[in-house]
Amino acid sequence: MSYVGPDFDPPQPRRSHLRRPLTVAVAAVAVGAVAGWGVWQAVGDSGGGDGGSDSAAVPQTRSATTPPATGEPTASGDADNGDDGDGGDGDGDGDGDDGKKASPSGSSSAPAATGPLKGKVVVIDPGHNPGNFQHTTEINRRVNIGTNAKECDTTGTTTNDGYPEAEFTLDVSRRLRTLLEQKGATVKFTQDDDRDWGPCIDERARIGNEANADAVVSIHADGSGVGNRGFHVILPGSVNEGAADTRPIVTPSRDLGERIAGHFVRATGSAPSNYVGDGTGIVTRTDLGGLNLSTVPKVFIECGNMRDTKDAAQLTSGTWRQKAAQGISDGITSFLKN
Repeated sequence: MSYVGPDFDPPQPRRSHLRRPLTVAVAAVAVGAVAGWGVWQAVGDSGGGDGGSDSAAVPQTRSATTPPATGEPTASGDADNGDDGDGGDGDGDGDGDDGKKASPSGSSSAPAATGPLKGKVVVIDPGHNPGNFQHTTEINRRVNIGTNAKECDTTGTTTNDGYPEAEFTLDVSRRLRTLLEQKGATVKFTQDDDRDWGPCIDERARIGNEANADAVVSIHADGSGVGNRGFHVILPGSVNEGAADTRPIVTPSRDLGERIAGHFVRATGSAPSNYVGDGTGIVTRTDLGGLNLSTVPKVFIECGNMRDTKDAAQLTSGTWRQKAAQGISDGITSFLKN
């Protein structure tokens, strides 16, 4: 698999630590990519702390010695099943009433009066929920993902120091919402820490479908082994079974995902995953309910590996998270303008 598209270039597979600069094939963006890599070295490798830019400290949901609760194993063997940011309410019917707090997560932002994305609807799906770990019975309930049944959701992973994936995904998603709204888009969340747990993967998909979204992006971070580094974007494969039919969205979702991947490299200086995707940062899967049940263009992005100390230094940096949000926003904007 490789990147295609008019406004970014294919990143190359990661080189050894003795040859750190990220080489980008086309000269027009080579300077920007190398500069981004330099920023990664200066900020990410140094521990990523940036003081005031970080969101408020969050409680540690599990000790560094206790592995995070896992869902269904991914192809890369991570601790995050990759399908926990998108769907139902734990009782299998996906009505979303159980577990909600007072404010509805499905409410849309007020669209800006002007901007290049005016009239466009984007659904942002922050993976997991900070309260999931307190509601294991509910999130372990199985729901229909079209082709088979799968757990409602999982708790997500954490860094070794206990920074939860669910807090990371909310922070990046909120930054992303601000950027998209500034461009005129109407932005809707699947959850905004406004419910006790969930939603399940089927409901998360349904939120995007019912919004008739022009694009849906599910935000995650991986929980793979130490030394596994980099981001990857997950695209829906072709599925036509049971209630799942992804055939109409495969092509536009690939366009969306490849644009996000290319712009993510530019904005963050991060390299594509060195453990899945053959150095492209692009992975296609047919086992994720959030993709299988979608009727609108949708992708997942695993922004980095929380279990690798160098990636974790980036993921826990507010400055880096802002760059991540910028890269995702730029990719969505490129997709919606073309």
